[in-house]
Amino acid sequence: MDGLKPKVLLFDIGGVCVKSPFQVILDYELGLGIPPGWVNYSISKSGPTGFWQQIERGDIPMDDAFFEGFTKDLHVQERWEEFYKTQQAKDPRLAKEIPPLPDIDGKWLFNEMLSGSGPDAYDPWMFPALQKLRASGKYILAALSNTVIFPPGHKLYQEDFFDEPVRQIFDIFISSAHVGIRKPDPKMYQLALQKLNDFAKENANDPRHQGKGWETGISPKDIVFLDDIGENLKEARRQGFNTIKVYLGRTYEAVEELEKITGLALEGPHPKIPIKPNYEPRAKI
Repeated sequence: MDGLKPKVLLFDIGGVCVKSPFQVILDYELGLGIPPGWVNYSISKSGPTGFWQQIERGDIPMDDAFFEGFTKDLHVQERWEEFYKTQQAKDPRLAKEIPPLPDIDGKWLFNEMLSGSGPDAYDPWMFPALQKLRASGKYILAALSNTVIFPPGHKLYQEDFFDEPVRQIFDIFISSAHVGIRKPDPKMYQLALQKLNDFAKENANDPRHQGKGWETGISPKDIVFLDDIGENLKEARRQGFNTIKVYLGRTYEAVEELEKITGLALEGPHPKIPIKPNYEPRAKI
């Protein structure tokens, strides 16, 4: 991305701006002795009608029926056998006989994932960078996030979803559960482009933003998108966006990429030491 001069920095939230739910999943899988990746594989293979996908689109409420359905999505024998065989091909040390389907408490895991990556769990490398980007005033800062809506009474419920320190950093925040589309649906990226284009043109004459080229609007090549999921980045590139992959436990590498692109000093005080798994063995399969 040498010579790139973006107008927009577009961020995923979980795993980029706040701690990743994938870290919680990894710790849980290692604790159970499950080959890492099973939960993510199971969610992904559930397809658009999976309960995880439905909750992120805001199609269904977060109630007992959701948690029951999500737990069932994590207990499909055929899917487990497919996953385990792919892992055997990668790691010959795994047992040749397929172990029993792991028993996963979907409700506990879901709440633990979201609690471990909630709005108060700021990423120690990216959050200071966001603050410095905001202070610079050089870019449109936007978020494109797959989200869920917590019901009243839930410990993570907020009356105003957008009234929260991380979300308030952004000029535009697109939440999947509020717009009814989730990444990597192409419509999600097209919606982001439309909203960014509208924002740029509406604010181009503001004295604070003159000389930034906003009057001509936003095109895909004007956007740098950061996400931790390969499928989301792949679709973003199809849509013409520039992308940065954010790796689990190593968000500081993405901050370094942003420094190269922006020419700004974005590092905070946190040492550049990868976050390691943190788990206690629960069982072995």
